Amino acid sequence: MDPKQDDQLQATAQALNKITDEAGNHSKDPKETLHTPSNHDHAHAWLKRIFPYQSLAEMESAWHMGNYVFDRKTHIKSFEPMSIYVRVGMHVLYYGTEQEKALHWKRTVALLEDQSKKMGKQYDDPQSVDHIIPFIESFDLQESMSDMKEPDPSKYKNFNEFFAREIKPQARPVAEPENDLVISSPADCRLTVFPTVDLATKYWIKGYGFTLSRLLNSEPLAKDFDGGSVVIARLAPQDYHRWHSPISGTIESITEIPGAYYTVNPQAITQAGTLDVFCENRRSVMIVKRKATGKKVAIIAVGAMLVGSIQYNPGIEVGVEIQRGQCLGAFKYGGSTVINLYENADVTLDVDLVDNSTKDVCETLVRVGERVGASPAMRSYAH
Repeated sequence: MDPKQDDQLQATAQALNKITDEAGNHSKDPKETLHTPSNHDHAHAWLKRIFPYQSLAEMESAWHMGNYVFDRKTHIKSFEPMSIYVRVGMHVLYYGTEQEKALHWKRTVALLEDQSKKMGKQYDDPQSVDHIIPFIESFDLQESMSDMKEPDPSKYKNFNEFFAREIKPQARPVAEPENDLVISSPADCRLTVFPTVDLATKYWIKGYGFTLSRLLNSEPLAKDFDGGSVVIARLAPQDYHRWHSPISGTIESITEIPGAYYTVNPQAITQAGTLDVFCENRRSVMIVKRKATGKKVAIIAVGAMLVGSIQYNPGIEVGVEIQRGQCLGAFKYGGSTVINLYENADVTLDVDLVDNSTKDVCETLVRVGERVGASPAMRSYAH
């Protein structure tokens, strides 16, 4: 291993370990540790002590500090700074000309896995309730708590129970509930959609190694979705962290695929030359036979950095019939992603979402149950 690369990896490990250690100090405000925006002055000063950048301008140029997101309801495009722990964890993706080799280092994978499991344990600790109120304040979630089945933050037993909090069904009604040809968003998320996988790899998934067969861990399944549509729902840490069915149908299979714990932030997904994290991360692949069309739909829950677990709700198993909008499972602490795959010609995705994803190359803020598209017989989305 190149000594410079070894130094960089050690610096990243030191930085990430320090952040998660401080997050374990439940008397300390996480707004000053885990949830500090990476473009904040406090974060700049802290990062500069560890990584060799000569100026803030150089640091911001080298370290993508966030992403622009389009709000579908307000039509406002805003900057979403990433948390410091995501930015530090993503540093393993950017080692210059040897980055491909770096991503395969067992030490890199072990580092992210250890930190993810560490945070999972820390946030299962009853003392972690001390982080709930600061987290709500950090991300302005006070108003959204009224949508939850348990709106009182003091009633949660630990942070992970709060993080995987359940929502009132009436708070996220599905669009056009009587029309089973409509497909809906699987989560409160930052959404990108693509009519074909080729478009997804052209505009969004730039990392090397992405194929449907690798994502699904199955060549036969990949052939079923050849030429089909892709919906990518990224859940930021501040989002309601459960995922729902985008369609009604019957569960045909559920396959658990082991993997790494890389960040699923757009800067990791859209950066050319880095490893494709969707095909490397731990994930669970559910195949559903769609009631309206008889076609297969893949609902893929992808774990990410600091995600302690992917858990299905009780009763979600092979042979069970599920309904559009029904909650399927929950992620423990961290950001994560749900990918929906549709067979060729099964759906037409809403035009505004396709334009945002391809022309503007930008995620769109949507909520659970909101319309994403429909079978071809339906008219396309219009404001």
